[in-house]
Amino acid sequence: MSSKMKTHKGTKKRFRLTAKGKAKHRSAGTSHLNSRVSQKRKRKLRGTTVLDECMVPTIKESLGKYSS
Repeated sequence: MSSKMKTHKGTKKRFRLTAKGKAKHRSAGTSHLNSRVSQKRKRKLRGTTVLDECMVPTIKESLGKYSS
C-alpha cells in the first residue's frame, strides 16, 4: 500500500501558485511593529511578490495536491 504525502499546512497558508507555476508570497515585515518603519518601506512591502524560481519545486512538493 502506498502512502500519500500530506500537504504542509504552513506552506499552504503562505504561498499561492500562479497559472504559469510561479509562487507568490506576502513580503516579510508587514504584520506588526511598523511604527518605526518609514512610509517608503511600507509602500514597497505592500502586495505580493514572486518567489525565486529555485525555491518553486520545494514549494510545489510541500503543497501536494494544491500545486496542480
